[in-house]
Amino acid sequence: MAATQRPLRVLIADDEKIIADTLAIIIRNSGFSVTTVYGGNSAVETAEKLQPEVVICDIRMPDMNGVDAANRISQILPTSKIVLCSGHTEAQGSLENAHAAGLKFVFLAKPVSPAVFLDFLKSYEEHLSIATELQIA
Repeated sequence: MAATQRPLRVLIADDEKIIADTLAIIIRNSGFSVTTVYGGNSAVETAEKLQPEVVICDIRMPDMNGVDAANRISQILPTSKIVLCSGHTEAQGSLENAHAAGLKFVFLAKPVSPAVFLDFLKSYEEHLSIATELQIA
């Protein structure tokens, strides 16, 4: 992990609890601070309180889909990095609409190896560390 004052905060939102919880364990064991929620509404509420640097969000959730949750989170926390995930091909239209509306996100098609998430988080953490160093200098 890069030299930071605290671990990178990660919020995982996925209605498939076993997937969310397993990913959280893997990410937490790699030194990141992880909070897990199981729906879009709780993702928005938790993001507002937690202020994570990274939000990993499934697209298909029953109470609020991940694209709508990501839009709301990005309005509240414009510097948070959004990672949207889906194993469903019908999500493509929602992703295109979100992109056209200006939502900035990374999309990963499920199934995603935990190593891909870890590489992404480590890279983003390094990016934040460098940006902080440049601001201090």
